[in-house]
Amino acid sequence: MPSIAPSVLLAGLRVVPWLIVAGGLVVQVVMPDAMDHAAGMLASVLSTVALFGALLMMIAVAAVRSRRRRPMLAALTAGVLLWLAGSAVLQGSATIAPVRFPSLSETLFLLSYVGLAAFVLTDTVRRGPRDWIPWLETLVLCGAGISVAGTIVLTPIALAFDRGGLPLLLAVVYPLLDIGLAALVLAQLLLHQRDRSWRTAVLIVGFVVLAAADSSVVLNLASGSYPISPGLNSLWGAAFALMVGAATTPSSTEARVLHVPRRSRTLLAAVASALVVLVVSPLGGLGLVLIPVATVTVAAAGARMAIALREAQGAAEALRLSRTDDLTGLPNRRAVLAELDEGLRSDSPLGFMLLDIDGFKDVNDSVGHATGDALLVLVADRLRDALDSRTSVARLGGDEFAIVVHHQDPLRLIETARSVRDLLAEPHPVDGLQLSVHVSIGISVRLPADTRSTDLLRRADVAMYEAKASRAGALLYDPAQDCFTRDRLRRTEQLRRGIRSGQLEMWYQPQIDAATQEVASVEALVRWRHPTDGLLAPVMFLPDARRYGLMSELSLAVMGMVLDDARAWVDCGFEFRVSLNCAPPELLGGTLLPEFFAMLDRAALPPGTLVVEITEDSFMSDPDRARERMLELRSHHVELAIDDYGTGFSSLSYLRDLPVQELKMDRSFVATMRSDARSRVIVDTTRQMAHAMGLRLVAEGVEDAATAAALVAMNIDLLQGNHMSPPMPAAAVAGWVKTWSGGLSAHPASLPEVQGPPRGQH
Repeated sequence: MPSIAPSVLLAGLRVVPWLIVAGGLVVQVVMPDAMDHAAGMLASVLSTVALFGALLMMIAVAAVRSRRRRPMLAALTAGVLLWLAGSAVLQGSATIAPVRFPSLSETLFLLSYVGLAAFVLTDTVRRGPRDWIPWLETLVLCGAGISVAGTIVLTPIALAFDRGGLPLLLAVVYPLLDIGLAALVLAQLLLHQRDRSWRTAVLIVGFVVLAAADSSVVLNLASGSYPISPGLNSLWGAAFALMVGAATTPSSTEARVLHVPRRSRTLLAAVASALVVLVVSPLGGLGLVLIPVATVTVAAAGARMAIALREAQGAAEALRLSRTDDLTGLPNRRAVLAELDEGLRSDSPLGFMLLDIDGFKDVNDSVGHATGDALLVLVADRLRDALDSRTSVARLGGDEFAIVVHHQDPLRLIETARSVRDLLAEPHPVDGLQLSVHVSIGISVRLPADTRSTDLLRRADVAMYEAKASRAGALLYDPAQDCFTRDRLRRTEQLRRGIRSGQLEMWYQPQIDAATQEVASVEALVRWRHPTDGLLAPVMFLPDARRYGLMSELSLAVMGMVLDDARAWVDCGFEFRVSLNCAPPELLGGTLLPEFFAMLDRAALPPGTLVVEITEDSFMSDPDRARERMLELRSHHVELAIDDYGTGFSSLSYLRDLPVQELKMDRSFVATMRSDARSRVIVDTTRQMAHAMGLRLVAEGVEDAATAAALVAMNIDLLQGNHMSPPMPAAAVAGWVKTWSGGLSAHPASLPEVQGPPRGQH
């Protein structure tokens, strides 16, 4: 026999309680005289047991269907069973002479409300955080609901009840508990802890119907008996059928937003209602119940208000801290943008200046970050003291500061910027040093089309970079310059995507052994195959890559391609070296070389295959760190060459101390050696020094046969230049080397033209 799905079984069971309620009502109304008292009581008990049996079956099926809701359903089961037991005890007699407490039935009924309350508290879609706030708010709304509804509903009962004190208290406690549970569900709804659905509405109606049934009993309690009528049985049955039906209906997976007044207004209205109850003072014994409830409500509201005040103070302090720079105490970037946005909304004139400290990185590198921080604090203090109270000064981060003025007169802004530069240029005592601070300032003013604070910030940033590049000190935003800068930014973003999508290519230029005429090495030169602009030389994209922080990513991509090419040539039996360039920031930094060494280990090249070329400024800026990095390279069997030798101001002692194997004479000396005697002397002297120190000497920029012959006669080790071969793509190297070695041609077949500088530059 096929099993029935729990959802189908539950849908069928939902009808049963209502059939039992309707059947019992029909029997007792249509045939009131057909049964004697005992038979009538027996029928009432049996119908009650049948009704609650069906309800318990519904709860059991729902528990099987949803494991997550079992704790809530267990609490409801306890409440239903206790109420059923109390009802069975009560219906065993037709009357109860004076009310005595605690009787067994009263005890069972009151305990049933504990289960019902636990059910309501656990039957929530979204529980509040584990703190006092949701509980206090629930207590305020629930207490106000009990106070007001209890006063309205129970006052007629109190007037009809001729006895006060404990009898009245016992009489009204059940309607009051019913109202309290209905108010609790409503409070959860208003506080967004319960979903807005028919399920919630049915649950509230169930408690209201229960309150109506219990109130009806109390109105007749003065006679000394509990009138068990068909109507009352039907109300009680309907109430529990509604509650169980709501409980066994799955809640919506997403709580819908309840469109109610602001929470603060709802709570204020609840407190006002409780205060009205305290002022009115309900009659007689009702006051013993409702006045304490209203008092607790007002006390809970006071506690919630105290927490709200504390939260407001904390929020204000958090807002202040979130808009304050920790180091200088100035407003930060968030505060500046908020002030600019407010000025844009109020349509007031605005001027904005962006300051950047020139050479601040050198301060950090040379004297330490602590001194750099002290310098930033001093700059902040100077700016704060020099500018009037109507002008805002802020630190945007790093070594950038901002000034916001509430006018947009370009001449006044330029004058202010110059005054600031002069002020900061005065020597500052910082950690025992006298430091002069030079800043570049970009200025922007509000335009009619501006809608965001970032519009002014971007234009000031453009002007500041132009001021720094041109060494003008301070510049007003120029739309013409912005067009160029925007194009550069767009090109940089294209480069970022190009690096990641494999648009970079490696080209190589051979280095020929002057004595044997064999290919001794090839130098790697990066090119960018732009989707629309063709093949671009390094000079057309490397400056922007460095400016916008792409050099590390680009360098790693280049190293990976060079190592792959070198591995392929080694596998083909070639023994020439492969050299690549490494810029000073990447060499001296701590992140690039570890990744490079990992790639080098994977490539497993023969020792001495790879040569890393570095420029003189690599070891001029930080000799100790440069030597440390170079020793790391040598420990991985990488040879080192000093590129563009002779163009810097390095001491000869560096050649003695640094672990280099090769010098590359700058092309400016090679190109003029035949026409300039001094250049020839420099080349020859460098050759003698290099050979005396056991170093190879490479002559770059060999553009014609006469220069090549002169260098061979001078016993230069390696020749590199377009006379032997211009740079070629990696795929052409093997064929060219074979052709050169076979003596078939000194030049490769036609190669793609490189767009950019003259071919003598790379």
